[in-house]
Amino acid sequence: MTEVQLVDVEKRYGSFVALQKQSLTIQQGEFLVLLGPSGCGKTTTMRMIAGLEEVTSGKILIANELVNDKPPKDRDIAMVFQNYGLYPHMGVAQNIEYPLKLRGMDKATRNKRVLEIAIKVELESLLKRRPSQLSGGQRQRVALARAIVRTPKIFLMDEPLSNLDAKLRVTMRAELKHLHHELGVTTVYVTHDQMEAMTLASRIAVMREGRIVQLDTPKNIYSKPDNLFVAGFIGSPSMNLIEGDVRSGFFRATAVKIPVQFQDATSVVLGVRPEDLKIVSKNSAPITASVYAIELTGESTLVTMKHEATSICVRESADYEARINDVCHIAARTTGKLHLFDKSTGQRISTCSVKPTKC
Repeated sequence: MTEVQLVDVEKRYGSFVALQKQSLTIQQGEFLVLLGPSGCGKTTTMRMIAGLEEVTSGKILIANELVNDKPPKDRDIAMVFQNYGLYPHMGVAQNIEYPLKLRGMDKATRNKRVLEIAIKVELESLLKRRPSQLSGGQRQRVALARAIVRTPKIFLMDEPLSNLDAKLRVTMRAELKHLHHELGVTTVYVTHDQMEAMTLASRIAVMREGRIVQLDTPKNIYSKPDNLFVAGFIGSPSMNLIEGDVRSGFFRATAVKIPVQFQDATSVVLGVRPEDLKIVSKNSAPITASVYAIELTGESTLVTMKHEATSICVRESADYEARINDVCHIAARTTGKLHLFDKSTGQRISTCSVKPTKC
C-alpha cells in the first residue's frame, strides 16, 4: 500500500529551483532515506511532505489523500529534528507526553503510554530529569519517544544523529533500526551520511541539485551505481574512477592496462571498488603505481597509490605494510566487479565481473 506519493513536485524560491519536478512513491512501512550533499533538496523535500514548505507545483498525497493545502497538524506525521527541539523547562516525561496532552488525552492514559514508550527507548529511569541533565544520546531518545508516543502514520527525521559523537551514532543507528522493525511505521529520513543511509534504509533516494539521480536498495546502490555521481558518493573510501578507453579487450589509461569484457569504447571511465583490487608481486600486473598514503582502519589497511594524474585506493589486510613511494603492482580480484561509465553523460554503460563472463 502506498503511504506517501509525490507527483511532479517542484519547489522554487524566485528564480532558484530547489527541487526540480520529481515524483516519488513511498510504500507503507518503508524506511526511505533521502541522501545527498548539502543543498541537493533533500530537506526541502521532507519539509514539503511535512507541510512546513509550500509546493510550487505538483501534488503530495498521504494515504491517497491530497494534502497540498493541509497544515502539518492535520497530516498525522511526527518529526524528529537535528537539534532535538525539547522543552528545557519540562522533565523527560512531560516532553514525551506533550503531544498527547495537546490531543486532550486523559492523564491516566497519558502516563501509561509514556511509560510504555520510555521502556521501549530505555528512558524509564530518567523520566523526572530535565533535558539539561541528559547526554546527547539520551536527549535524542527523548525526541524519538515524543515522536513515537503519538503512533503517527509517518515519521520524518531530519539528520537526527548529526550532533552525536561517532560511537553514539553507531548505537543510535542500531536503536532506530530496531524501533522501525518493532513499530513498522513509514519513515522518511534525511541525511548526508552515506553510512547512515546504507545501514538504515530499505531504499535510498540519492539526490543531487534538486533531482533524484538513483532510487534503489542499499545493496544495488552500492553494487550497481547508475552514474558517476553515485559511484563517487557512495562508499568509504569511494569507488576508484579512472579515465581511459576500451580497445581489443583491455581498458587502457596511463600505467593501466586491465583485461575487461566490455566492448570497445572511447572517452569512458572505469569504476572499481577498493575491495575489488589487490596488490600483487607480478611486474606484468595491470596497474603500476607508487604508494602515496597508508591508513590502518583496524580491520583493514587502505593503500592509496598514484601515477601521474591517476589515483587508486586498494583495501588490503590489516597486517599489510609498505613504505611511501614504494612501487606497487595492482590487479583486480577474481571476485570483484568492474563498472564502465560514459565520461560525457556520467551514466553507467555496463557492469561486469572480473571473471570472463558476458557483461
